Amino acid sequence: MSIQWFPGHMVAAQKKAAETMEFTDVVIEVLDARMPGASQNPIIQDLRDHRQRAHLKVLNKSDLADPKVTDQWINYFNKIPKTKAIAISCKKVNEPKKLMALCKSLAPHRATPLKPLRMMIMGVPNVGKSTLMNAILNRRVAKVGDEPAITKQQQRHQINDHMVLVDTPGMMWPKIQFDSDGYLLAANNAIGKNAYFEEEVAKELAALLLENYRALVEARYKINHNAPIDAFALLEWIGDRHVPKHQVDRINKSSLMLLNDYWHGLIGRISLESPNSREVMCERNNKSSRDDAADYLID
Repeated sequence: MSIQWFPGHMVAAQKKAAETMEFTDVVIEVLDARMPGASQNPIIQDLRDHRQRAHLKVLNKSDLADPKVTDQWINYFNKIPKTKAIAISCKKVNEPKKLMALCKSLAPHRATPLKPLRMMIMGVPNVGKSTLMNAILNRRVAKVGDEPAITKQQQRHQINDHMVLVDTPGMMWPKIQFDSDGYLLAANNAIGKNAYFEEEVAKELAALLLENYRALVEARYKINHNAPIDAFALLEWIGDRHVPKHQVDRINKSSLMLLNDYWHGLIGRISLESPNSREVMCERNNKSSRDDAADYLID
């Protein structure tokens, strides 16, 4: 199943972002620390490259991610020219404040009353942009919620006499290239629920968790570590032991339970991809595309 989601209002948001980029010094791209690769929007990259703007990648929700894998992503991003990366949790009051100093270092010619530092926060839906904005400004200026695409319009905020910050709506892109990215985005609640089936996403998530964090899964759901179990069997196990007997569609209920437990960090600190695993995935998918194209060649 291929997951795609690109609501109409995002077309206007993309156009407006392109206009604002002309008057921006630093792009603050907020990523989900559990899936930094999948939560990168290629449109943001294209807009930034076109204007040659400095780039700060913020790996938010780092308190939910595997710290070792997060360190790998920080090192990976910091090797990119004109780019800095930082891992934060907006739940920790002082961490968002670190961003302003990093933005200044990326645009040292700005940040004066005559030449204010102009920053724009961007990212896919539900990665914590609004929460980050509220934390930086130390007041509630953006609506926050556990659903994607709450913010629909840009908002401009004057931090002080030498810094300006623009908040943008969460933006997806017209076609998600890799099916696995669609599943990761759905598992992290970055895609509208009408675009996918929870059971399919939960099975993909379960497979990843069993492959990389089996001990955490066994501890959460009290599974004997000697018991052979696959993704669907895990959902059945959760349904049999943690869903009330009177529930009709127990697999659906157990799927929602797994997704919710992962989303709120109840299973443990988990990262769904690393720089290496993403490189392998991209190469595998690109090779598959080349092989499919070769099938149509006439000898």
